[in-house]
Amino acid sequence: MNPVPVFLYHSVALDPPSWIAPLTVSPRTLAGHLDLIADSGLDVIPLRRLVAALHGGPPLPARSAVLTFDDGYIDFYSTVAPLLADRGLPATLYITTGALHAPGRPADGSLFPPAPMLSWGQVEELDELGIEIGGHTRTHPQLDTLPGPRLRDEVVGCKRQLEDALGHPVTAFAYPHGYSSPAVCRLVQEAGWTSAAAVRNAFSSYRDDPLRIARLMVHADTGRERFRRWTEGSEARVAPFPEGLRTRGWRAYRRLRAGLNRPFQALPAA
Repeated sequence: MNPVPVFLYHSVALDPPSWIAPLTVSPRTLAGHLDLIADSGLDVIPLRRLVAALHGGPPLPARSAVLTFDDGYIDFYSTVAPLLADRGLPATLYITTGALHAPGRPADGSLFPPAPMLSWGQVEELDELGIEIGGHTRTHPQLDTLPGPRLRDEVVGCKRQLEDALGHPVTAFAYPHGYSSPAVCRLVQEAGWTSAAAVRNAFSSYRDDPLRIARLMVHADTGRERFRRWTEGSEARVAPFPEGLRTRGWRAYRRLRAGLNRPFQALPAA
């Protein structure tokens, strides 16, 4: 199986809020990563092309990569989009709809602590520029711990909000924190999402599960050499592979905490 690195970024900024800093890279670092990708000979393809291949469509180039960005920070508009445009690269931006707000206005409701986020107008503009907009729920909860009605609101409500705003179908979804379960995956599929990105810290491949696409999360301390090895197809497993006992145990623990009304805090308190 040829490994397909699906890179996962969050914020790209010089001075991020402290809570998101461990998942933030500088603009210079992102530019360096994009140069490493180009130097490696990887062909950066739209996510939808990978998804089509996973559903039995046309095969991928021999060495492919995908760029994804989670949450919807304003630096995607000011910093990331220009870097991508200069290089003619496609990317997918997964939006937490309740976190969107214009400067000086409160968000509609999300679990994020304060951070500079995109506005709906900026999301519409990015969509018009060719950035694929995907869904990342309404409030960024741990989906695999939610009761049915709230789970449906997060998964279905996010899709409706994005499609109402953009005026066209939105089919790419990403699980907050990478957390899912068989029941969550079924609802995502029933809601009309044709793909869903997980994390897994692994390469995707042409045999990957389109509802649990493996990604490589880029952290603030991800070194240049490690990233270079990712572009060469090493330093990580290749999906698909079975869910491990540790993952299932972690889900059970978080569900138990939620059932006792003492939920595990995946994000710092606002």
